[in-house]
Amino acid sequence: MKDERFIQRCFDLASLGAGSVAPNPLVGAVLVHNGKIIGEGWHQRWGEAHAEVNCIHTVLPENKALLPYATLYCNLEPCSHFGKTPPCADLIIAQKIPRVVVSNVDPNVLVAGRGLEKLKNAGIAVTQGLLEEEGRWLNRTFFTWITEQRPQVVLKWAQSADGFLGKKEAQTAISNAPALRLVHRWRAECDAILVGAHTALIDNPRLDVRHYFGKKPLRIAFDTQENIPASHHLLDDSTETWIFGSPLMPVKDRPNRAYSYKRTKFIQTVGKILITNILEALKKDNRASLFVEGGANVLGQFLETGFWDEIRVVENSRRLGSGIIAPNIPTSAVLKEQWILGDDTVRIFARSTP
Repeated sequence: MKDERFIQRCFDLASLGAGSVAPNPLVGAVLVHNGKIIGEGWHQRWGEAHAEVNCIHTVLPENKALLPYATLYCNLEPCSHFGKTPPCADLIIAQKIPRVVVSNVDPNVLVAGRGLEKLKNAGIAVTQGLLEEEGRWLNRTFFTWITEQRPQVVLKWAQSADGFLGKKEAQTAISNAPALRLVHRWRAECDAILVGAHTALIDNPRLDVRHYFGKKPLRIAFDTQENIPASHHLLDDSTETWIFGSPLMPVKDRPNRAYSYKRTKFIQTVGKILITNILEALKKDNRASLFVEGGANVLGQFLETGFWDEIRVVENSRRLGSGIIAPNIPTSAVLKEQWILGDDTVRIFARSTP
């Protein structure tokens, strides 16, 4: 139970890196001597020091002599290769830490057990697989990125108690203020947000994080019919944006737009926009997660083609009586989390594994 408590602390620390480390994993590390934490850290930013390094650096000078008698807890296997930083396994060995406890083995082929093997060969006692399922859930984006070789796809929608997304041809606010803040937190933790042409036109969304804090994710929209007005937020060029399905031609009120936008990229498509093409473009751009916010047609495409890993539904207690029908939750979805936010119920589903 003591080991599990410290691994849980690693999870808590690792979560602090959400939105800042992708496509790297979320990792936290804790150093313990005689049941007392003497150091802790997490991977704070992509390309910078890993959790183990930050953890060791927090040990006070008067506690440095305790390292050869301490246990290092880490939710993911320490790396064993040179990347943007040196191998963490080498640092652990150099510090003469005698015991290491981890939750998950790193699925990356550059690691994949080699870090733990290096530690064992150096005489370090290794315990692995502690709270393994919880660790995989924490790092589900990373595991999808490595094992599926594509971004993790999260579908999100808000619906009324009687199952409607909103009124037809009208912008309809459903969820409450706390839920709105939660959604903006989710946005800040993802790499890209996608909406369809109808949602972009009717709702005129900003797709930003103004009700939370953190980085602005890449905005993506469909616009095969050139319907999004230049006055809409998605074409304000305020942040990086991809518009799929738009020919690079002087049309309507946007003459020579390919040359007048700096952060907005217009991606030509022929025929139907394929989800596989979007995911491939995101992968090439090192974007590890895609947050799909609708509308109904776009959500339906992802559900029908099976390109989804997680579904997040915010259901408000009020009833609309009529409108756009919300998608059905697939039978392959498993409820992972549920909680109440005022008059909203939040449910998170994951795809079940065979």
